[in-house]
Amino acid sequence: MTAAVETGLWQLDPTASTVGLRHRTLWGLVTVKGAFTGVGGTGEVRPDGSATGIVTVDAATLDTKSAKRDVHLRSADFFDTDRHPEITFAVRGTERLDGDTVRVTGRLTVRGVSRPLSLTARLTGVSAGALTLETEFSVDREQFGMVWNQLGMMRGLTTVTAALRFTRAAA
Repeated sequence: MTAAVETGLWQLDPTASTVGLRHRTLWGLVTVKGAFTGVGGTGEVRPDGSATGIVTVDAATLDTKSAKRDVHLRSADFFDTDRHPEITFAVRGTERLDGDTVRVTGRLTVRGVSRPLSLTARLTGVSAGALTLETEFSVDREQFGMVWNQLGMMRGLTTVTAALRFTRAAA
């Protein structure tokens, strides 16, 4: 089993963390990939080993390597970043599973719509001063009010990937 995670406050390191997404579009023929460059967050590991915290993503920082597409994704058709600049995942609890696996439960908020989310993450690189959580999960964009689907081009779920590096917060 992986070493125990130190109790206390943790700060997300935005320079060593990534949050990305993938979605098959054009009737499943093209996979659009993008990454958010603005991420932040904090967490607290309690003496019983459970954790709470929040991860915040600046929705306007999504980069898909297509300026025209990125402008559309920031519009009211998708993320509506003028009205809803942040995507948040508020961690309500964690449960250590086998080995380096952790079940994380919380609420994902996109476009002002909050939904419960439970995901499995892998704990990597644990030390007294740093840890990384890696996860991949799918979301239904329509549950968050993203219903734009011209000519039925966008079907299915969006896959979110994250590698979040946390360091011990200064006391």
